[in-house]
Amino acid sequence: MRAFAGVIMLAAAVLAGCGGTEPAESEPASPTSGAAEATTTTPSSSPESSAPVETTSPVEEASPGTAGAIERFEQFLAAVGSEDTDTACEIAGPAAKRAEDQGFGSCAETFGLMFQLISPDQKQALRGATVDENGITVESPTKVAIPASAVQATATFTSGDLGDSVLEFIDGQWYVTD
Repeated sequence: MRAFAGVIMLAAAVLAGCGGTEPAESEPASPTSGAAEATTTTPSSSPESSAPVETTSPVEEASPGTAGAIERFEQFLAAVGSEDTDTACEIAGPAAKRAEDQGFGSCAETFGLMFQLISPDQKQALRGATVDENGITVESPTKVAIPASAVQATATFTSGDLGDSVLEFIDGQWYVTD
């Protein structure tokens, strides 16, 4: 039996229920939510005044982008490899909460079990793992699918080992949601 695969599968289910700190339930933030206003100064066209005229216009906030999702997932992988339960549970909070609601243990309990079953070589590989941007699927500006095949590490991880993950941009941050 592939202990790591079994534990990761259990952890993935529990990650869908690893309810440590999680963001408040809400719809994913839209890329334009929290739009700021920019002040633009233009010269006055009135001959009576040589003072500049200031106008304000909404400036769209930048899309959260795939780079942020990749960075956050790499932090998650490093946390798992380092046995950092707090970070792993924070990033996987929404998925963990769902798993916990389905009867799995708490995130901390599940990751504690998972950490015992991951070999030292696999942990080391996860600590340095990166994600190949070409291997991910952008489902929307606020939802990115990262298959195990996109994870680059000194050990090979399959969907059966690591699972495929979905990250969503919620309240200004990327979270593992599935």
